[in-house]
Amino acid sequence: MSLRTLAAVRYVTPLREGGSLPAVVEGDDAGLYVLKFRGAGQGPNALIAEIVVGELARAAGLDVPEIVLMELPADLARTEPDPEIQDLLRASAGLNVALDYLPGATMFDPVVDRPDAALAASIVWIDALTLNVDRTARNPNLLTWHRRLWLIDHGAALYFHHGDSDYRKRAHDAFPLVAEHVLLPFAATIEDVDDRLAQRLTPAIVEEILECVPDAWLETDAAFASATARRAAYADFLLRRLAAPRGFVTEAERARTMHV
Repeated sequence: MSLRTLAAVRYVTPLREGGSLPAVVEGDDAGLYVLKFRGAGQGPNALIAEIVVGELARAAGLDVPEIVLMELPADLARTEPDPEIQDLLRASAGLNVALDYLPGATMFDPVVDRPDAALAASIVWIDALTLNVDRTARNPNLLTWHRRLWLIDHGAALYFHHGDSDYRKRAHDAFPLVAEHVLLPFAATIEDVDDRLAQRLTPAIVEEILECVPDAWLETDAAFASATARRAAYADFLLRRLAAPRGFVTEAERARTMHV
């Protein structure tokens, strides 16, 4: 598999919901995309998580807007009047990540929306697998579009990015923070979706997804000798986590029963 690479030709509007100031931009294919800036917040690590977790979710059969690599020209900042956005554009010149913009989509509301139970369980499963701390009632990062739930904003997943570089330490993390997941009250038994989803994420799929991450972003962590070494660390983490028995499933199911 591979991600399309586009160029941003027009900055349309900032999206101020998040601290990293993502923006709607126009690509050179005339489409609109939500651009995640390499120069914001957690830098390249957040973009790595966007690709890895987003594509793992897609491979598991969940809906994720198309993820593309997007070249941001430095001169795009010249016409932007906001100094903060100007600085962000300049700091992010070059390659970034963008997701297809879903016009008319609405944010999932746990008060009024009632998702399918098996779908809810599947989303809980993928978030527990990838240590995604950012799918809560306060910030669901789920969009309803054409009567389907779409997963967005995975930059906060793989939260070992904020610690040391020994990813293996997190491979058997039970992830008790899953108890805060917005979809737990709606989910079917997590164990019922476990085998089906795990079988979809084969070693070959994991390898293909990791190959989509640009070498330059992987080389930003001096703890690894090369992009290849860091890619191997991600693969080791994910494959250990996917190996049975999966402790994160047990923990997610325990948390789910607390909501029943």
